[in-house]
Parts: sequence; structure tokens; C-alpha cells
Amino acid sequence: MNALLYIMDPMCSWCWAFAPELQTVRARFANMPVSFIMGGLAPDSTEPMPDALAQQIQSTWRQIEARTGTAFNHDFWTLNSPRRATYDACRAVIAATRIRPDAQEPMIDAIQRAYYLQAKNPSDRQVLIELAQQIGLDDALFSQYLGDEMTQGMLQQHLAIKGSLGVQGFPTLLLQKGEELHWLSTGYRQADGIIAQLEKLTGEH
Repeated sequence: MNALLYIMDPMCSWCWAFAPELQTVRARFANMPVSFIMGGLAPDSTEPMPDALAQQIQSTWRQIEARTGTAFNHDFWTLNSPRRATYDACRAVIAATRIRPDAQEPMIDAIQRAYYLQAKNPSDRQVLIELAQQIGLDDALFSQYLGDEMTQGMLQQHLAIKGSLGVQGFPTLLLQKGEELHWLSTGYRQADGIIAQLEKLTGEH
């Protein structure tokens, strides 16, 4: 059976830009399951983000806006004390999925919208707990799962999959066709090119 593997990080700005492209691909191949792999862009840190890195990421946001029209709320950089830490956001997706499998994608979407549109900081656990509440999850259970060993172990499994595939960046989308893996995107790519490639690979026209 054909399936898509999507390696991403909810705090990856190019993944935010890619979200509508992936949605278009999935609408075309509605019966093809998708496995979301949390890639872990940046490990846990309590240190403030260096100014040079903050400037670099802000520049990336502006590049993405210019290239794709994706919306960003640049107030994030003045309203927060950014840290280079995305593992908790990845754990949040895993914790949400443990509570309710159908909460995986709503949690990703909630994190992305909070970060990029509402200028909230998903590196902060309290923000993640509030987002879990917003999508209807029990906040106490979510908080427990966010910090427990099982979720951490599952994140390590996701990171190991990313490593075994040789993924270098996000978003990365692959087609799993039996024993074969076909690379569909390494970085941002528009949906039409991915759909054309998938049609060739699967014979679905």
C-alpha cells in the first residue's frame, strides 16, 4: 500500500508555508495515509536565542512571505524572549496523539497558528498546555504526557527515523511504495509538482 511520510517540525517556518501545499496534495490523494514524523529542529534549551540567530530567522520569515505569500506575525520577536528549542513542541504533538490519535494534526495546526499568527511562544510549556486545552484535550493529562518518559522515548524514535532516512531539513515528504522510498520534497515545494510526480509513481491519473 502506498503511504506518505512527512518529516517536519511544528516550529519550522518552511513547514508552515508548506502546510497548504500538503493539504492540496492530500486532497488529490485522499485515500493515501500520511505518517507525521517529528524531526526535532532544535533541542531543549533555556538560553535566550542569540541576536544574530533571531535576525537570521526573522529574515527567513520575510523571504518565505515574499516567495509564498505565507502570513507571519512579526510581533513575536518583540513580545517574547525566543529560545532555540523546538523539542517540546514536537513532544506536544506526540503527547496529543497519545491522548487521542485524531488530535495529531489539530495540535500541529494549533502550534503553528499560535507561533506564526498569534505571536505566542511554543517553546514555553504553558503555551502548549493552553493549546491542548483549545483543541479539547485534558490539560492535566496532556501536561503529564508532555513531560513523561514515554513521550520522550517516542520522540527519540521519531528522531531515529529521520536519521535513518538521511533527512537534512524540513519539510521533507516521501512516498513509501512497498519497500521503495521516493523523495517528493526536500524543503518547500509547490503541490502541483508533487502531484505530478505522485501520479507518475502511483499510476493514479
